[in-house]
Amino acid sequence: MAQASTPPATGRGLLRGAAGYAVAVAAAAACLGFRVLLDPYFHDDLVFLLFVPALLAAAAVGGLGPTLLAGALSIVLSFQAIGFGMAGDIPLLVRAGVFVVLALGIGLIGSRLLHSNRAIRQLAANARAREAHLRSILDTVPDAMIVIDEHGVMQSFSSAAERQFGWMADEVVGKNVSLLMPDPYRTAHDAYLARYLSTGERRIIGIGRVVVGERKDGSTFPMELSVGEMVSGETRYFTGFVRDLTERQAAERRLQDVQGELVHVSRLTALGEMASAMAHELNQPLTAAASFMKGCLVLLKRKPLDEGRLEEMISNGAEQALRAGQIIRRLRDFVSKGEAERGIESLPQLLEEAGALAMIGARERDVRLRYDLDPEVRLVLADKVQIQQVALNLIRNGMEAMEDSPRKEILVGAHPAADEMVEVSVTDTGHGIGPEAAQQLFQPFMTTKAHGMGIGLSISRTIIEAHGGRIWVEPNPQGGTIFRFTLPRVRDEELASPDHE
Repeated sequence: MAQASTPPATGRGLLRGAAGYAVAVAAAAACLGFRVLLDPYFHDDLVFLLFVPALLAAAAVGGLGPTLLAGALSIVLSFQAIGFGMAGDIPLLVRAGVFVVLALGIGLIGSRLLHSNRAIRQLAANARAREAHLRSILDTVPDAMIVIDEHGVMQSFSSAAERQFGWMADEVVGKNVSLLMPDPYRTAHDAYLARYLSTGERRIIGIGRVVVGERKDGSTFPMELSVGEMVSGETRYFTGFVRDLTERQAAERRLQDVQGELVHVSRLTALGEMASAMAHELNQPLTAAASFMKGCLVLLKRKPLDEGRLEEMISNGAEQALRAGQIIRRLRDFVSKGEAERGIESLPQLLEEAGALAMIGARERDVRLRYDLDPEVRLVLADKVQIQQVALNLIRNGMEAMEDSPRKEILVGAHPAADEMVEVSVTDTGHGIGPEAAQQLFQPFMTTKAHGMGIGLSISRTIIEAHGGRIWVEPNPQGGTIFRFTLPRVRDEELASPDHE
């Protein structure tokens, strides 16, 4: 059987107890030796007083128990020095009783002091452990921590701050925190502190904001700064937590670039799906224009020349050529890749152009497109190409959903909505969408089509949410599906305000 080991705290207690008793015996013996040396000059009335140092030594090392032992030894040794025949002397017994009381009092006081001393040492050890734990946490967190006083002088500089700013703690502690700021923040910082201390006006403290920091090498970087305040005695301290936003902003830019590429690829995919239908659609006006031109040649050979008829045919041919050019222009604008530029756009025109693009090749499908546009809804703040992409995607999805439906009708509507928004709806009479599919419809790669990629509606949601709106789907009571999305509305009176002049 393994023997149980003594806990460290218990072992230290036993050692302290043994040391106390040893000190009691040694101190009592030392006092006796001193008494023997002074025997020719020492008066017996002071015999107990000479052993008080032994009580004090035992109390300081061991507390009550060793003090009582030292007292008992001191009485025995004192009577041995003066002779046990004096044990019946009343004054001597009184002095012995006083000595016993003194030993008891010194022992109790020593025990209390030892207990307090151990408690103080334990508190100090706990404080050091907590400080070490806190410092280890601060050394591992990515956010830098900087502590300054009310004069802006840095008192503490964490390891993360050393990594972010390139300064070592011993290089900056004791210097003004404006060292970490570029102009004009550097020159304005002390004035801001003075204004806060005098007026209590807060601009960063307890609020947080995005500012610019300066590294040791002079380079600057965006950072998110949060500041807390603490008062210790009559001194005020401010603790700043700094988060470097360089990587986050770079990641956001990369994400925007990827989203832009994905949106562009989506438009190219839509163009590929419409390529054959576009060829058929362009064939009609081009064929008609060619026929009118050939008719003009025939009229030119006839005598007399019918100028009125010739002018009419040339006009009709030009109109058909312009119609073909309009189709190509719309497709070029839709597919073109460019920066997202939001402006004030006419919503009816935007939706009608998207509908014209979507209806390319729809005549063979016997699809009917209608509009229900509220006259009060005229202008929106949007990127025209991106919103046309959303409308086109929803309309063509509706056309595919009505492939086997007896009634093929799409209704595009626009009406005012709450919070200065416009609600656009695309309603079809197709087979509809099940509740489970509707909940996941706008997630990437989720599709109800046999050969769909599942990115069209996901991209549409990204576009609408980037415009500050939302997109959702609901069943059509007459059968089919209704897609709705919202856009920021622009009122006519806002255009006439001084802000828009």
